[in-house]
Amino acid sequence: MGLHTLIQQAVTPNFALQRLGIKVDSDALPQTVVDGINNGTISLTSTDTTIALLKLNAVVGLQGTVTEHPGGKDTLDRVGVTCAFCHSTVDNSFAPGIGKRLDGWPNLDLDSGLIISLTPGTVPTPAEKTLYSLWGKGKYDPRANLDGLNGPQVIPPAYGLAGLNSITSTGDGANIAYWNRYVGVTQMGGHGSFSDPRLVVNGVLGGTITNGTDDLISSKLPALQAYQLSLAAPLPPAGSFDAAAAVRGQLVFIGTGGCSTCHSGPLMTDAPTLHLPSEVVSEPEAPGVPSYASRSATKMYRTSPLHGLWQHAPYFHNGSAATLVDVVNTYNTKKTLRLSTAQMADLVEYLKSL
Repeated sequence: MGLHTLIQQAVTPNFALQRLGIKVDSDALPQTVVDGINNGTISLTSTDTTIALLKLNAVVGLQGTVTEHPGGKDTLDRVGVTCAFCHSTVDNSFAPGIGKRLDGWPNLDLDSGLIISLTPGTVPTPAEKTLYSLWGKGKYDPRANLDGLNGPQVIPPAYGLAGLNSITSTGDGANIAYWNRYVGVTQMGGHGSFSDPRLVVNGVLGGTITNGTDDLISSKLPALQAYQLSLAAPLPPAGSFDAAAAVRGQLVFIGTGGCSTCHSGPLMTDAPTLHLPSEVVSEPEAPGVPSYASRSATKMYRTSPLHGLWQHAPYFHNGSAATLVDVVNTYNTKKTLRLSTAQMADLVEYLKSL
């Protein structure tokens, strides 16, 4: 793809932060850099600064290999993408896009499709890059390079997964290690193999993707999974919801609204039980876009867990509901719940409290 070339030639800190949605970890910045940013002696419009930030390992989710040239410009020889690129953000405590890391929180500012479209390499093709450029912020299609279709999904949180046997929106795989291997091999080019007899890979049912002749994936999966499962869903900020209304909304949730029929148990999901796409009212697709479930191994959707729901709008797998109000309106209409305006408002406050 030539991501390192793109960064070297065109990605200034301002462009990365403001246009691409890339984040910077303020804890990785030495005081001299903090002072330089504050007093303007460090330029945020120079790619040299971007490379310096990569050398400091301060760019969330990107790791670069830099060659230093005394008396000249450093060069970025390689760049790798980690899980944190999509599944971590920052609290903006230093400046917009710069702050303390929030691992497991989806980076809903990240425009991954635009980043891919700007890369100078021959992969993906120009036509594919044009499609990816339209994904928009906070979205990614983890199957586009395998089936040639295009249906970007909202980047999901990677917190609150402990005890959840179906971690993706379609419930592919029995555990988190399945998806980590899928992403590591098929999306990030890690050395190793991925295979699923239920999945069409490059037109072949049960096809296998193999990178390299060695396996650099398998040994990393246990520690990665342990860390992911340690990330708890964040509690809602104090004062962010009406507590009295939330109490009333819980009664709607378990009563008239019928939400708890599927969003059940301590994780508020009946996963790994899965629902056929035709039975799920919350998964509308744009005209002409195949259902995401139809492209998956299970061909089904799982019930989404709800803890931390307040944090990661937009909702539904493809972001078709901008707010929790939209979510409740969708269910009220398509399920013919006949909830009153007051009941819907209370239900929204309850969802915000989770």
